[in-house]
Amino acid sequence: MRAMYRTVHDLIKEAKARIREVRPAELLELQQAGSPIIDVREPEEFAEDHIPGAVNIPRGLLEFEVDGHPAVNYQTAEELSHRERPVVLYCLSGGRSILAADALKRLGFRSPVSLDGGILGWADEGRPVAVAAAQGPARTQPVHPTPNAGCQA
Repeated sequence: MRAMYRTVHDLIKEAKARIREVRPAELLELQQAGSPIIDVREPEEFAEDHIPGAVNIPRGLLEFEVDGHPAVNYQTAEELSHRERPVVLYCLSGGRSILAADALKRLGFRSPVSLDGGILGWADEGRPVAVAAAQGPARTQPVHPTPNAGCQA
């Protein structure tokens, strides 16, 4: 008898059934209301471009940042310290962030949401992104995604 395996696409589809996705305009409304915006991509990706006002908590550390696990020196990220308020997560195209939001939901967060289309969808609407400058503070400019951006998850 052959074992049935689920794929990452199956996991994303299942998470989408449980997690609300928001468009860029709603992300801005939530941000203005005080909801944290978390980029779950890797630090190198975040340095290239990110949504202004977002903080970087990579997908691999997200759950550890909730309750101050030893893996993160017993520190709880401020953005994850209030399970009752909405938190917006995003990544490149929405795959990692929908899985991250689903994980936060399982950890008792009331309203984790994911940015539909990720930062690529944000850019498709002409929204600005912060780009780390070689020296000095980050600056804001539009992002232009490359056709071969690699894994879209």
